[in-house]
Amino acid sequence: MPRRKYYHVSDGEVLEVPWRGYKEMCCDCHLVHRHNFKVNEKGKLEIQSFRDDRATAAARKHKKVYLK
Repeated sequence: MPRRKYYHVSDGEVLEVPWRGYKEMCCDCHLVHRHNFKVNEKGKLEIQSFRDDRATAAARKHKKVYLK
């Protein structure tokens, strides 16, 4: 499977992201989290986050930056 690059976000930049499976990587330590988003019955945004150990290991192994 080809490697995908993560998008480097500038401070204060606003992004449009998918509702499920959005991956985010720390530019310093390469820790990757997977996020799911939904709007609850009160109209508030809820975020569910998981640490993605496999993607983190791959990013740290290659010391490169990959895409969401």
